[in-house]
Amino acid sequence: MKAVIQRVLSACVRVDREIVGKVDKGLLVLLGVMEGDGEKEAETMASKTAKLRIFEDSDEKMNLSVLDVEGEILSVSQFTLCADVKKGNRPSFTPSAEPSEAKRLYEYFNECLKKEGVKSVETGIFAADMKVELINDGPVTIIFDTDTWIKK
Repeated sequence: MKAVIQRVLSACVRVDREIVGKVDKGLLVLLGVMEGDGEKEAETMASKTAKLRIFEDSDEKMNLSVLDVEGEILSVSQFTLCADVKKGNRPSFTPSAEPSEAKRLYEYFNECLKKEGVKSVETGIFAADMKVELINDGPVTIIFDTDTWIKK
């Protein structure tokens, strides 16, 4: 499982020009589910995301998590994070999980964020053509890959 996590002042996702998910201060999480990922990866990703200390404390040090600042998370599925670009110039998406499994694990990841204590988890619409808007705060952008913590 891979994620691009951005600290935001606000973010929203639109489908057919209609806002389907919106957050103020918090995180925008773009999540890609890889072939072979399971609930363990979703649980680990959610825990690490919720506890990631990238918000500033009173000493202006990145020392607080989205939980600490009572922030929100906008979670958007993004299979293109799974792209294989080793050969040629056209990405291959064969490393991504099958759509039904990817959707199940994406939804499970979002439930895990709530169980971690995130006050509000907004989402896009799985497999829709989405337009994402954000104001990146910092900018702060972190890339997560569960292969870092879980050996398959």
